[in-house]
Amino acid sequence: MNGFNNSPSLVLFPAVDIAGGKAVRLVQGEAESATSYGDPVEAAQEWAGQGAEWIHLVDLDAAFDRGENRQAIKRVIKAMKGVNVELSGGIRDDESLERAVDAGVKRINLGTAALENPEWAAAVIARYGELIAVGLDVRGTTLAARGWTQDGGDLWEVLERLEHAGCARYVVTDVTKDGTLRGPNLELLQQIMERTDRPVIASGGVATLDDVRNLRGLVPEGLEGAIIGKALYSGAFTLSEALDVAR
Repeated sequence: MNGFNNSPSLVLFPAVDIAGGKAVRLVQGEAESATSYGDPVEAAQEWAGQGAEWIHLVDLDAAFDRGENRQAIKRVIKAMKGVNVELSGGIRDDESLERAVDAGVKRINLGTAALENPEWAAAVIARYGELIAVGLDVRGTTLAARGWTQDGGDLWEVLERLEHAGCARYVVTDVTKDGTLRGPNLELLQQIMERTDRPVIASGGVATLDDVRNLRGLVPEGLEGAIIGKALYSGAFTLSEALDVAR
């Protein structure tokens, strides 16, 4: 266990996943499971209006290698005055990374590239520091890559490599729980936090305010935040309610 985060509050990251220019939600990362929720700018503004300090923005088309949503992402970032945006999906080379930086995102989450191109990822981590987080998308102890369609190696081997590279933080997703409203994988989060002094952000499975409360209980162990998607879109609770519990 580490004592990285002294703050009792959990940072919440409402998710806006974009496919075909629309805000959508998937179940377990399956491309065919998308449910549309309309304009991503309106979705992001809804969360900002309820008190979000961060928006977790995902370009699903870029993640699945089937296109990109550059214009929609620019529109969301431009609309988010005073709200930080972190971006995931399809950032795999210098060009896509610099484009994200130029768009004004406050954090970039590397996924597949950190698994498939470790030298590049290490160079980017060294160059950009706190701007870069790495997403660890996990099934059991095997990482998932390419929009969760391919194996990305052993979790513990990759984590050790990223620790050596000086990675600033990790976003941990239990792929089997994402979009299912079955609760987060607290055991997986604890196992990862025991192996790193870097802050960890939980993603996937949050269904109830009790889940938020349970995650907040891991803050002293190094959990920094939680990404919440489907529970908010399905109306299980409001972001305002979740923020009250997280604080």
